[in-house]
Amino acid sequence: MSVVTTEKRGAITVVVMNNPPVNGLGYDLRVGVVEAVEAAMADAAVKAVVLTGTGKSFSGGADIREFTSPKSGMAPNLRAIIAMFDNCQKPIVAAINGVCMGGGLELALACHYRVGQPNAPIALPEVKIGLLPGAGGTQRLPRLIGLEHALNMIVSGAAIPSQMFKGSPLFDDFTEGNVVDAAVAFAEKIVAEGKGVRRVRDLKVKHPDAPAFLQFARNMVRGSAGPFPAPMKALEAVAGAATMSFDAGDAHELELFKALMQTPESRALRHFFMAERAASKIPDVPDDTPVRPVKSVAVIGAGTMGGGIAMNFLNAGVPVTILEMKQEALEKGVGIIRKNYENSAKKGRMKPDDVEKRMGLLKPTLSYDDIKDADLVIEAVFEDMGVKEQVFKKLDEVMKQGAILASNTSTLDVDKIAAFTKRPQDVVGLHFFSPANVMKLLEVVRGKATAKDVLATVMKAAKTIKKTAAVAGVCDGFIGNRMIEQYSRQAMFLVEEGASPQQVDKALEKWGMAMGPFRMGDLAGNDVGWLIRKRRYVEKPDVTYSRVADRLCEMGRYGQKTGAGWYRYEPGKRDPIADPVVDKLVEDYRKEIGVTPRQISDEEIVQRCIFALTNEGARIVEDGIAMRASDIDVIYLTGYGFPVHRGGPMHYADEVGLANVVRIMRGFARNPKADPKFWEPAKMIAERAQAGKPLSA
Repeated sequence: MSVVTTEKRGAITVVVMNNPPVNGLGYDLRVGVVEAVEAAMADAAVKAVVLTGTGKSFSGGADIREFTSPKSGMAPNLRAIIAMFDNCQKPIVAAINGVCMGGGLELALACHYRVGQPNAPIALPEVKIGLLPGAGGTQRLPRLIGLEHALNMIVSGAAIPSQMFKGSPLFDDFTEGNVVDAAVAFAEKIVAEGKGVRRVRDLKVKHPDAPAFLQFARNMVRGSAGPFPAPMKALEAVAGAATMSFDAGDAHELELFKALMQTPESRALRHFFMAERAASKIPDVPDDTPVRPVKSVAVIGAGTMGGGIAMNFLNAGVPVTILEMKQEALEKGVGIIRKNYENSAKKGRMKPDDVEKRMGLLKPTLSYDDIKDADLVIEAVFEDMGVKEQVFKKLDEVMKQGAILASNTSTLDVDKIAAFTKRPQDVVGLHFFSPANVMKLLEVVRGKATAKDVLATVMKAAKTIKKTAAVAGVCDGFIGNRMIEQYSRQAMFLVEEGASPQQVDKALEKWGMAMGPFRMGDLAGNDVGWLIRKRRYVEKPDVTYSRVADRLCEMGRYGQKTGAGWYRYEPGKRDPIADPVVDKLVEDYRKEIGVTPRQISDEEIVQRCIFALTNEGARIVEDGIAMRASDIDVIYLTGYGFPVHRGGPMHYADEVGLANVVRIMRGFARNPKADPKFWEPAKMIAERAQAGKPLSA
């Protein structure tokens, strides 16, 4: 079927955009719109055009499938189409039947009239990928809804229901019925009344004191934009609508748009946008793979993780049975879930009735017999293979055939866990991140026997509970934790060599990390890492570790939960306070291993920690544990507090330049205290640096 179809209704030509899923403005569609409108303009029998989209979208904007294709820049571009609309002598009416965002809204703004349906989402979200509307959106929208409303929409990128614009010139009419029928009737009416075209560009921006408002807005946006240049540039573009002629403001908008396209922040955001969508695609699991029903879920363990996991499904309206071994632990876990919901209700994030609705979907139990009919069961018990063995042998015994058996393990071998059952094809890792009801990331661990329909099912379930899912293969730590171990190792070595934990944390936090490695350790519990290291000393005796963290744990300083770790904490507070006890511990340890401390720059701290992530990430791709480098970026941006404006550890290396990264890594390899063997650049990095190709290619 053609991406653009036309239908004549008397003197009105209806032009329909048909490019699912959101009628993205790809090359073929752009050509089709131009041809259809030009034909209508040339036909003397046609008096007006109605432009609409199929399904639940008018147009969602640019076609993301063409972002990296030559077609994206081929004529006619969106600005050319809009210029053509401006020059049309017959009225064009936009019938806004649903989603109208980005370039789709700019196209609608270029139409001479607009008829809409209530609840259609309206937005110019370009700021979310580090850009601003580049086809006149910053100039036309203020002329229709006013300077303040337009500025708020464009700077925030927020979607607004169409009925909120009732009474403004943005919409000429609304209908609860068929919007195309209403738009045709409206077009016939304006033709009969001889109203002809009405160009938005000819309107004036009205505001009682635009200069004062714009100065106030600059102060506000400057304070909230953080490292991102797009919000301020978008503001300046909108300001042009109030202070310049339309043509001058339009040219200014285009200039600012082109400048933003070249910023590293926008490149990072666009990379993340595309990477997040790519992560859901598994090459050998087609989109049409049949999925198993997930109408009920069971969670084993009512602790912090189990409770958080349960909340995800309750929030999505999926009944959950939560299982514990002891009544006290069960009651405590259910109580925390209720308290979390009640706190959300107090803050206005949900209605009090919703608290009871969600709690009504939760069934607590002490008996495995009560979970036997669940479609998906997720184990969230202590991170010990012996405990996992007991649980999965029991699940194999009691769960119905076809049920998916998932482990929330963060490091353990999913294939070994699957081997505890007679149905390894039904076993998968679902590694949620704490707090599980808040963190967006879900690491889906694919075992060697995991069935394709199991993978397809859990990827769909991830969308249901609004998680970003990325697939990992089986290895110690999977993707995220395997990499973070190298990051933490280098942080410890840096402390051995002369940096303080505070300096390391501050350097990385200033660079953009949500939390430095030592604050992160205190939050997660330093005993967790200690337990892993003890296992590593046996399993991987050739790997070098600093023992300074072991010394800390031997003192009982596990972090926030004990009131002291790398920092100390006041009772009931989470603010880290530097502690001379740690300084003395570090000093004594340096003497013990014969290290004379040296001055270490913040630059070295950042490079050693971040490029440790990059190097291990490349090895993970080489090992087939990650499907693509961009999946690693998604994992770090959504689960590990990596700064979004840096685009993830793999994208950041591309931005620095892989040849430079190789040079820096080989410099670190000359430091005997930094684990020289680790710093040999991964084959993937070395080869792509030599070929001049990015990691993301």
